[in-house]
Amino acid sequence: MVKDLFNHTSIRSSNLDKSIDFYTRLLGLKLISRHEIPQNNAEIAFLQDPEGKGGTLELSHFLSQKKFIQAEYEDRVFDHLAFDVQNMVVTISNMRKDNIIITDEPYRLSPQGSLIAFIEDPDGTLIELVERRPK
Repeated sequence: MVKDLFNHTSIRSSNLDKSIDFYTRLLGLKLISRHEIPQNNAEIAFLQDPEGKGGTLELSHFLSQKKFIQAEYEDRVFDHLAFDVQNMVVTISNMRKDNIIITDEPYRLSPQGSLIAFIEDPDGTLIELVERRPK
């Protein structure tokens, strides 16, 4: 039986420092811990919302991994991560200043729906940004 609903998601990183910078500086996550795992020849970092809400994001860097190739969108097994943002215009503007790849400009799925956009992290992982309508 599952004790809790959700614990964490792990994605691979080709450069842990670069990924930590992206997720902390541009998306506002907080670095909780970072340590080596000699058994796997890896280094991992855990990040979370500064208020400790929601699940944790684990960034995994395997030191022996030589190839780091993201499949074309239609061939990917993992689809995307999603993060709530307070102001889509400001967030997208900040992403542009950092030359972040914006794969889908902001749009709504319905007239009353949330505003969403898609970007890529430094390794090409697709990220959905969501600005929810006030209730």
